[in-house]
Amino acid sequence: MLIRSVIFGALASVLFTAASQAQDTRHLLESKESLYNNIYVYEQPPYRSMTFGHNRRIYTESVYNTQDEKDLPVDYTRFMTASLMYAKDVHSILEIGFGGGRTAWYLHRFLPDVPVTSVELDPTVLELAKKYFGIKEEPNFHVANRDGRLFLQESKDRYDVILIDAYRGPFVPFHLLTKEFYQLVKDHLADGGVVAQNIEPTTMLFDSAIKTINTVFPQLDFYRADGNIVTVAYLGDERKAEDLAALAQERDKAYGLRYRLQDMPAERRRIDVNGGDVIAADAKVLSDDFAPVENLKSIERHNRKLP
Repeated sequence: MLIRSVIFGALASVLFTAASQAQDTRHLLESKESLYNNIYVYEQPPYRSMTFGHNRRIYTESVYNTQDEKDLPVDYTRFMTASLMYAKDVHSILEIGFGGGRTAWYLHRFLPDVPVTSVELDPTVLELAKKYFGIKEEPNFHVANRDGRLFLQESKDRYDVILIDAYRGPFVPFHLLTKEFYQLVKDHLADGGVVAQNIEPTTMLFDSAIKTINTVFPQLDFYRADGNIVTVAYLGDERKAEDLAALAQERDKAYGLRYRLQDMPAERRRIDVNGGDVIAADAKVLSDDFAPVENLKSIERHNRKLP
C-alpha cells in the first residue's frame, strides 16, 4: 500500500539476504541441525552471525561484534530498547526469543542490577550462543530453555518490560501471534509495563498481527528499523512526546546506554489500526486454533520444523 510505504519507508528485510551472498563473504564456523532449526554460525571479522536455514534461504538471527560486546549491529535490536522509555519502572525484563542473545546481554551490561530473563526454545541455539556469542550465566542474567508461551503459562512473575523476538525464518511462530497469547503477555506485565515486538512487515501476516495486538493493547507505537518494524504496545493513555523525551533523558543518564533513548522518538509513528489505508480493513484477528486441552500438543506442532 502506498500509504504504508510513505509511513514505514522501504520494506527491505533487515534479515541478511540470500545464502549465496552470505556464504561468499563469510566463513562457516559451525552448523548444527536441531529439532527446531538448521543453524549456521558464520564469521566475518569482527562480526559473527547466527543464522537459521529455512526454505533454501538463510535468515540472520543475531550478530555479535567480537571486539565490542556492547554493540548492537542490527538496527531493530536497538529499537527494541526503546521500551525502556515507556515502562513506569524497570525492575525486571523478560525476553521471548533469545537467538544469539545480544539484545538481552546489552541490557544486562547496562542495567546489571535489573534481572533479565530470556526464554529460548532450542537448546542447540543456547549451546551455540554460549560458545560463540559471549553469553554466560551471571547474577541477574538467566536463560530458560522453554517455549515462550508455556513459560508464561507456568510463571507467576510480572515484568516491567517484555520483549518478543521469536522467529522461524521470516515468520513468528503462530502460537506467539494470537489474541490469547497477547492476553497472557498482558497478564504478566507489572503496573505500567510495556511490550516490544519485532514484526517483519513484508509478510502476509503483518496486518493481522497488528490488529491482533491491538485487541489487547489499546496503544501501539511503531519504530521503523531498516525494513523491520518494532511495535511498542501498552495500556492506558497514549504516551505524549514530551513525556517520552523526559523519561528518555532520565534513563539515558541513569544507565549510560550506548544507543541513546533520546535519539529514538524521531522514528516513532502512530497509525490508525482500524481505519485508513495502512492496515488492511479485512485483516483478520488471529486466535488459537486449538482448545485448551490440546495446548501442549498444538504448541509442539507449531514449534517443529516444517518437513
